[in-house]
Amino acid sequence: MPATATPSRLQRYLADLDVWHAALISVLALLLSGGLVFAGYLAHVLRMAWRSPLRPPAPMVVLVFGRRLERNEPEADYRHRLGRALALAREALAEQLLLLGGMSGSSISEAAAGHRWLLREGLPQEVAVRLEHESTDSLENLRQARGLLRGADASAPLPPVALVTSRYHLARCQLLARRLGFACVPIAAEPRLQLTPRALRLLLLESAYLMWIDLGVRWATLIGHTRMASRIG
Repeated sequence: MPATATPSRLQRYLADLDVWHAALISVLALLLSGGLVFAGYLAHVLRMAWRSPLRPPAPMVVLVFGRRLERNEPEADYRHRLGRALALAREALAEQLLLLGGMSGSSISEAAAGHRWLLREGLPQEVAVRLEHESTDSLENLRQARGLLRGADASAPLPPVALVTSRYHLARCQLLARRLGFACVPIAAEPRLQLTPRALRLLLLESAYLMWIDLGVRWATLIGHTRMASRIG
């Protein structure tokens, strides 16, 4: 089948009525609050981006979020995430690494490219690594990770996990992980938050995502829209 016959992630979202429903609720909340709702989510995203630690308090399963590749290699943000995971592995703070990310327009999955990068950079041999090749966004990343960690027993308890990702991405990942039943610690990929124009743009975008997801699910729960509420969880 030609590649053009497969809907992109954006096309799937645009064809999803639940997505439009949640977007409408977010826009109404934004207008009715005079922008204060968005300001609250932005403050939360900034606070997490600024304050999140660089290492967990104890050894944990480390989930590393992938990102779109460049010529089948990790780009800058993804390299920061992998570098943080490598540091945790060297400090014996990673019980295992679970690399997340499927195909993103390249001939190799994000997880496989990340694993290859870690091996080149000297990942300790004793660190167990698992790859998740199926997901295409943060929610799918976590759903697939949950399935891998539980194995055949869908009711098995989940281990505590460290979520390793870019600072701008931490708030959304933590929200999704908690809704999916994870006890989690957000771990920042970069040593510190740098408020460059690109970082500010991404922080604003992540705040909009967070508002859309959180308000959409809260509204769906309030009105008993089980299909829409179950989209996250």
